[in-house]
Amino acid sequence: MRRFASFREFYPFYLGEHAHPVSRRLHFIGSCGVLALVGVAIWQRNPMWLWAALVCGYAFAWVGHFFFEKNRPATFKHPIYSFIGDWVMFKDILTGRIRF
Repeated sequence: MRRFASFREFYPFYLGEHAHPVSRRLHFIGSCGVLALVGVAIWQRNPMWLWAALVCGYAFAWVGHFFFEKNRPATFKHPIYSFIGDWVMFKDILTGRIRF
């Protein structure tokens, strides 16, 4: 297992694991779904929606990895950095730094 000294060192690796545009789009859509479902959980005052958010985020991401990237999600080896990477990549797509 490759070790990373910092998130700054990890992020280029993370982007390399998300090179396929469909995979990036699926991650982005999943993240949008997560935000919407967290909003529903707050609005409904029902934490069960948080489980739906978790499933939504991972389902879209894993479809991208298994069917398009043909790799294992970095979450399995680097869960914290991968979680951060998801949201940094989301921001980078929103700001146009990464092509959607």
